[in-house]
Amino acid sequence: FKIDEKTEVPDGFDVGMGQHVSNDEEGGRPAWDNQVQFLLACIAYAVGLGNIWRFPYLAQTYGGGAFLIPYILMLVFEGVPLFLLELAVGQRLRQGSIGAWTKFHPYLGGIGIGSMVVSFMVGLYYNTIIAWCFWYICNSFTDPLPYAKCPLTDNNTAYVEECQNSGVTDYFWYRDTLNISPSIDDTGGIVWWVLICLILAWTLIWVTMIKGIESSGKAMYVTATFPYLVLFIFLVRGLTLRGSGEGVTFLFTPDIQVLSNPQVWLDAATQIFFSLGLGFGGVIAFASYNPKKQNCQRDALIIALTNSFTSIFASIVIFAILGYRATLKYEDCLDGNIAVLLDTYEKPDGYITYDNYAEELIKLNGSTNWQGTSITIESLNLSSCDVQTYLAEASQGTGLAFIVFTEAIINMPGSPVWSVLFFMMLLSLGLGSMFGTVEGVVTPLFDLGLKVPKPILTGIICLISCAIGLIFCTRAGNYWVDIFNNYAGSIPLLVIAFFEITVISWAYGLKKFDEDLEWMFGKPDSIATWILYYYFRSCWFIISPVILLVVFGAYLYTTATGQLSYSAWLGDGTQQTELYPWFAVMVIILLIVLPCVGIPIVWISRIIKVNFMNGKEPEG
Repeated sequence: FKIDEKTEVPDGFDVGMGQHVSNDEEGGRPAWDNQVQFLLACIAYAVGLGNIWRFPYLAQTYGGGAFLIPYILMLVFEGVPLFLLELAVGQRLRQGSIGAWTKFHPYLGGIGIGSMVVSFMVGLYYNTIIAWCFWYICNSFTDPLPYAKCPLTDNNTAYVEECQNSGVTDYFWYRDTLNISPSIDDTGGIVWWVLICLILAWTLIWVTMIKGIESSGKAMYVTATFPYLVLFIFLVRGLTLRGSGEGVTFLFTPDIQVLSNPQVWLDAATQIFFSLGLGFGGVIAFASYNPKKQNCQRDALIIALTNSFTSIFASIVIFAILGYRATLKYEDCLDGNIAVLLDTYEKPDGYITYDNYAEELIKLNGSTNWQGTSITIESLNLSSCDVQTYLAEASQGTGLAFIVFTEAIINMPGSPVWSVLFFMMLLSLGLGSMFGTVEGVVTPLFDLGLKVPKPILTGIICLISCAIGLIFCTRAGNYWVDIFNNYAGSIPLLVIAFFEITVISWAYGLKKFDEDLEWMFGKPDSIATWILYYYFRSCWFIISPVILLVVFGAYLYTTATGQLSYSAWLGDGTQQTELYPWFAVMVIILLIVLPCVGIPIVWISRIIKVNFMNGKEPEG
């Protein structure tokens, strides 16, 4: 990087910031066709798989409606202010993450490098999930669905024991899809069908982005709107299923006591953070294709609120279906108990129903059979049947989508249709997020002046990513996906965002930033805009940085003090918690450190060049 010619380097030893950011005088940058296309692109990027499975899982874990309280607070004081900051930086400077932060001062190029590295690492495993969606879509065009019943043994005399021990949807996921090994140490061979789907996924990304936003921007019309159509269809269908009301009620019934658990607040903060794509560089990249004079404050509010609305809307859909699933499990449990009661007390079929079950338990308790023996209910060891217990059975991430939700789908009439729709929706959500993630890598590299045509640069990145992604196509691939999912986009994003907001608020200065915002969309001219004015500045100056520091400290503490373990799938259909081996721990450390280390390295290298090379940056 080169110090801007308008930036003065003071005499003596320079370790500080430069002057006001220079005006961008570059021309010929690609642009969105219209404002709607930009909004759809950002919505597709922000609204991803986490809205469908991570938010419902957290709501399920932390008392339903009670989780909404810290979630909304974190949205207001952390998510929206940071989102506007990144939009404003990208739009004002019309650069990717590296170029944008370097324009503030050459010492800050490491912030953009960190964002680019995080986007690259997250894209590696995220596209593997898209590959799994392709596999499930291909397997959804059969009736019955392949995950509707357990397969028979080779001699067709019984069902496969692993499937009977685990459940049919678990078996199809772990054995037929992943062909998973019993531990991360056992890499096994390449699962060829996952490899084919991964190649297809990366090829689709490259073809769609081959002309940059000129091609990917048009794809956003589909990837941003199709999920809402499918969610609405599922909502209508889900609310007509028995038990759906119990599921939705469970979601919005708050358990206020859980708010005393610090982990609730930590998870709410990180959910907002990761859901909006803050710190990845994708938001800055997308905003860099906007006209310089555009109301990015309005855009930030629209996108952030749409993202959160989608999380809640998707949770209603998910819990309506989970309510149906819980009802089916409850009824199966009752059927087993009723069969035992009818046989023990010699009652005719139909004597005990779902409606009179509780009443008959009281009546039959202690009554005698034909031999005159008094039999108590406790002696029968009946199963405990409770809808609320089944609703509270939390399943995170891939488990919610590929195991729990599919279990509900196979019991719905016309299940292949619902299966295709569901995984097409996941595919669309994943692609929309991947466009922004890859853009967070391509745009800063292209803005650095690489003499490589953008289609070729995008193709090289996709090819390298696909090659590295081979590790996710092994039999131990799911364990590596969990590692990348848990650590690639966690602590590094918090570090990057903290540097972003402190650079703007304390180094560059809110007064100068106000001038840039005023130049882009004008001064406040109403009570509402003045409220927003003071709200954003108070968040940028003190509230958001403090929240980021607290969340970072808590996240670092829980990571350092907790056991680095994973759930291994054993060959008999059961799971067992195992500690990560040393090489997996080293990868975890690398995922955390690699994006962060660029910030001090770039800073120190610039200090050395400025102070020990005659105060000038070397050419090139």
